[in-house]
Amino acid sequence: MDRTRSITPDAIAAAHESFIGCRSNQIARNAVAASGIAAAARNPQVAALGTTTFDIQLEQGEITNQKRSGRCWMFASLNTMRYRIMKKLGLKTFELSQAYPLFWDKYERSNWFFENIIATADQPLTDREIAYLLSDPLCDGGQWDMFRSLVKKYGVVPKEAMPETFHSSNTGTMNQYLTRYLRAGAKQLRDAHASGADNAAMEEIKQQLMDGVYRVLAICLGEPPATFDVRIRDEKNELKASGTYTPQQFFNEFVDMNLDDYISIINAPTSDKPYMHSYTVKYLGNVVEDGGVRYVNLPIESLKRAAVAQMRDNLPVWFGSDVGQSFLREDGVLDPSAFEVDTLFDLPIEAGLDKAARLDYGESLMTHAMTLQGVNLDADGNPTRWRIENSWGEDAGKKGYEIASDAWFSEYVYQVVVDKKYLTEEELAAYESEPIELAPWDPMGALAR
Repeated sequence: MDRTRSITPDAIAAAHESFIGCRSNQIARNAVAASGIAAAARNPQVAALGTTTFDIQLEQGEITNQKRSGRCWMFASLNTMRYRIMKKLGLKTFELSQAYPLFWDKYERSNWFFENIIATADQPLTDREIAYLLSDPLCDGGQWDMFRSLVKKYGVVPKEAMPETFHSSNTGTMNQYLTRYLRAGAKQLRDAHASGADNAAMEEIKQQLMDGVYRVLAICLGEPPATFDVRIRDEKNELKASGTYTPQQFFNEFVDMNLDDYISIINAPTSDKPYMHSYTVKYLGNVVEDGGVRYVNLPIESLKRAAVAQMRDNLPVWFGSDVGQSFLREDGVLDPSAFEVDTLFDLPIEAGLDKAARLDYGESLMTHAMTLQGVNLDADGNPTRWRIENSWGEDAGKKGYEIASDAWFSEYVYQVVVDKKYLTEEELAAYESEPIELAPWDPMGALAR
């Protein structure tokens, strides 16, 4: 007999009888109706994880704030770099400009977009890859490899050299109009190709379009400085740095970081991505001449081991996670037991999917980048809690910091960036092997915002 495809009155009546027949359902209903799921399911014992003292604890400067922008990947990257400047100059706090890399990322990403449009000009608009390219060509999000490409080409500048503007802190409207401009440019390029335009003509069109991108960015963000004066004093008013620098000179002298030594390790325990292999993602990048992204997929224990080792050497760690999962925001605590949702509904809602299945079925992916600044260890040296520097201002979490249980790290951390010296020879060989290309829409191509 064929199965019943529609909802019948008998099915509704049975569901009703099942619901009212359980007293806990009515208690849960009343609690949720009065205060919402999050409040009713909140586990108060998890808040006790919010310690402020750690076995390994790095001290950073004042908490930064990305405001209404998706620049977390930039803030996290710059926070690892400003830490080096503060150590080098003996400063209690320092801040690098976040508007500066924003300008160059938008500019480079526009060029990346137009180059991909030209390369795919023979494909129909209905092709899935073309739809992907057009869907969100200029969002704020990004990954470490993309930031590394920007800094290698453009360097960094102190915040005073290129301060925030309205649209660096509130990118939505700027992105909206630039995206519309890019889509119009894509049509212009595809129409020109269809009409038989040669390479020189296509390049001329692209350059005119890029001039327009620069104009919009300069109006919204200001022009990036080619050189700037530096005067940096410490808490004792002693002059620690003075002179005129280019952004590249400033990076080389004060950050003093070999960017190519820092690589991305991911944890994607899905059947289509075996461990000990290198991966890249089609169309993911920004600086054309530097290529796309590359990661090595390793078990979560390898990510933890490398992160702890780098912090033992007194250096913070960039990482990407799904920050919205199991997060007690007011307490600044991340833990899989933060909300007893399954108990509240008596259903396997959170327990229904493991980490691999959450990736495969669209329930989770990397959404946000932050910086690991400390860790607690048990008697065997295994991590138990992680200290996290966020970029949501001092009012978030515990004065701008979050605390994650090691169980949360296992479930919701997808990427860490560490010096390659912390990898084993086998892991490093896997990273350096020819990368397997993932589809543009693969969850490991998600951008941190």
